[in-house]
Amino acid sequence: MNKYSNYPEAGPLLVMQAFLQRVVNGGGQIIRDMASGNGRLDLMMIYNDKKYPIELKIRYGKKYVEDGLVQTAGYMDLHCCDEGWMVVFDRRKTVKWTDKLYIKKETVDGKTVTIVGA
Repeated sequence: MNKYSNYPEAGPLLVMQAFLQRVVNGGGQIIRDMASGNGRLDLMMIYNDKKYPIELKIRYGKKYVEDGLVQTAGYMDLHCCDEGWMVVFDRRKTVKWTDKLYIKKETVDGKTVTIVGA
């Protein structure tokens, strides 16, 4: 058993952080595992003086995603953000890629969270 087996989001977190670093390309900042209240926000992207909290989730079921929306909205409140993102990694082998890949917006407590399925 390796030291990351208790943290299944480690791989997706590193891939997402590397991708976003290229997106901001010197014009912004990516902060990982940012202490936010009682939880830990996975990533915070700061770009053009705006903060974008990004929560990463491995899909374990519909409830897990719903709880992630509330968690992301909570981070948005803590950091006074208008926009937040949640990236959901679907590792199910029985689901086609065309069904795993999506972008949609949800409203939680008046805050907009963009959900990206991967």
